[in-house]
Amino acid sequence: MIVYSNSVSKFLKDIDDGISSILNDLMSKKLYRKVGKSEINSWDSSLGYIANVIKDCNIPMNSTITLEYNLPMTSKRVDLIISGYNDQKQKVVILFELKQWSEIHLLDDSNYLVETFINGGLQKVVHPAYQVWSYQELLKDFDDYIQQNQVILKSVVLLHNYELTPNDDLLNEKFDDFVKGVSLFGKNDKLLLKKFLEDNIKFGDNGLIIQEINNSKINPSAKLQNNIKALLIDNQYFKLIDDQVEVFDRIISVAKKYEKTVVIVSGKPGTGKSVVAINLLGYFINEGKLCQYVSRNTAPRVVYSYQLKQSMKKSSIDNLFKSSGSYTDVQENIFDVLIVDEAHCLTEKSGLFNNYGENQIKEIIRSAKLSIFFIDEQQRVHFNDIGTKENIKYFAEMYNANILNMTLKSQFRCSGSNDYLNFVDYLLQINNEYSGEMVDYNINVIESPTKLMNTIKELNTTENARILAGYCWNWNKKEANNPDYHDIVIDDYAMSWNLGQAQTFAIDDSVNEAGCIHSVQGLEFDYVGVIIGNDLKYENGVVVADFLNHASTDPSLRGLKKLLKKEPEKANVIATQLIKNAYRVLLTRGIKGCFIYCEDKNLQSYFKQKIEDFVKH
Repeated sequence: MIVYSNSVSKFLKDIDDGISSILNDLMSKKLYRKVGKSEINSWDSSLGYIANVIKDCNIPMNSTITLEYNLPMTSKRVDLIISGYNDQKQKVVILFELKQWSEIHLLDDSNYLVETFINGGLQKVVHPAYQVWSYQELLKDFDDYIQQNQVILKSVVLLHNYELTPNDDLLNEKFDDFVKGVSLFGKNDKLLLKKFLEDNIKFGDNGLIIQEINNSKINPSAKLQNNIKALLIDNQYFKLIDDQVEVFDRIISVAKKYEKTVVIVSGKPGTGKSVVAINLLGYFINEGKLCQYVSRNTAPRVVYSYQLKQSMKKSSIDNLFKSSGSYTDVQENIFDVLIVDEAHCLTEKSGLFNNYGENQIKEIIRSAKLSIFFIDEQQRVHFNDIGTKENIKYFAEMYNANILNMTLKSQFRCSGSNDYLNFVDYLLQINNEYSGEMVDYNINVIESPTKLMNTIKELNTTENARILAGYCWNWNKKEANNPDYHDIVIDDYAMSWNLGQAQTFAIDDSVNEAGCIHSVQGLEFDYVGVIIGNDLKYENGVVVADFLNHASTDPSLRGLKKLLKKEPEKANVIATQLIKNAYRVLLTRGIKGCFIYCEDKNLQSYFKQKIEDFVKH
């Protein structure tokens, strides 16, 4: 969407008349968005700087300046676009990322983030070159006019308060994948920027190019389609079998009817919900449909995109894998298909502080002609999770959508044993009776956390094995990358929570670290060792949850203490359900086996007895 677009001559006049006031009014009218004082100040500063460069520049006055261009499929905006023709009369579009930064620091643990001083303190932020480069690649991958007319896209980062040096941290070789495709200019590079503009914009376009781009069809490019198709064909991890094929085929048939439809696919852990979701993404992209894979949790998106990323640009894959909070400002039915994995984790509000948007389920259904929700309600582990079949149906009916329910039943994890899943529910007293057969699965109680660790390390020499733990120990953010600092301490045993990026725990060499619910939900391993902390106990014949022994740094139970003061009985019921659900997830991550240690000795004895009674050895 175009917020502001005018000729260079009109832009320069608007600068003199007060560009921030003009932009503020347009943002309110077109995007229904209030603008804060800091953003207004940044407009005055950055646009004033670029205006001074253009005044000294020999570029046509009828070339076009576009500000705050709202990218298709996203709520992201490009700060500034200059469009026109080069000396060979080729269409040229230059995307600018404008930054106020005056200092930048490298981060040892990231190839995409840097640290800078904003909002009153040092913050980790996306490298500005990656930001603008990813916008460029999105337009290349999805804008039909750009693809058909061979529009030349160029990306620029302008840091007019920052002295850019030849050996600058921003130019570190670890950023080469995207920095090489971006031109960076600092506060002493005014003449270089002037020459860059003069070399690339020789003739004006009278606003034509940006209008054509804005009015263009949004479809995945042929190159993107072919890459995704090839990657899925060669990837054994994403092969469909049994009822996965049936669900996949039924959804394809539904999509051909071109009616507003909501599909709800229920399935227990290990039934292949994510495998079907990824295959659907590949199918729809290959069919030229505008489609994205959606999940609230970062970890599944990172792992699945990594498995597809081997021969594709990161930005191309990232544009297909999105967070559930990405649709707050998206227009109705702009997407052909949205595929929502782990739909039980959806929330009402979005954003870091849950203060943005209206309702994620509503926003997703509104944004797509076909929305597909993969769900297991017994995997809801956050206090603010609203992902239920009832809520999905409510909003589907609000948009007069057809509703179709499907179920995945075949078990492909836990040695293919549905009995094991039922046994876990019985073990945790989620269900009070167990009516299945003797469980044929490698599950055992280990007498100490040290022996549990040794067992997992030994298995990891030939298999993929990891330690998982209930979120009973606080995560020390300051020591997040320090292998000598141990968050989890039980007697003489000590271990760190996942070091570095939590979302990559499942694909990192992390056998010496512990993963929590947030780093493994939706993922699997060959073997898992599960440490159950003191938030789950066995008292008087009952498995009880004690959320006061749960870590205060876990966002899952945020809000429960407030509810405890008003409605203590309700708070305890909710806490018990969430904590048991979280352990249910951890205990079902192992394809071949699960080993357990309980801090509470009574629970340890209870688990051991039940496993001896119902599990084959």
